Amino acid sequence: MGFLDGLMGNASKVDVEKLEKELGEVLIEGEKIQSGYKVLRDSFIFTDKRLLLVDKQGMTGKKVEYHSIPYKSVTHFSVETAGSFDLDSELKIWLSGSHEPIGKLFKKDSPIEDVQKTLAEHVL
Repeated sequence: MGFLDGLMGNASKVDVEKLEKELGEVLIEGEKIQSGYKVLRDSFIFTDKRLLLVDKQGMTGKKVEYHSIPYKSVTHFSVETAGSFDLDSELKIWLSGSHEPIGKLFKKDSPIEDVQKTLAEHVL
């Protein structure tokens, strides 16, 4: 991920092995990471059991919030691909009990279709 992509809020794919080492204490026994994406210091991780949002806070990023969303809580989602003049793709996820979606931007060459497939496999 380039620094400018991060400043613009664009997400980039993160290596699964790196995420497994970083999140080893958070994952439950037998839980497998399928894919993960990062925006500057924050990330969102798709496991075989849940969507895990990781929010690093403060100047040092030592304070971390782990927000677990069971896939059954996802009511619907949308994926918007990048166009000729639109330089990013967008993912929106709506949760039961919430009116506003969780939204993430992806750079133009990100595998947004893979994200859609991962969500579809767990939600549908």
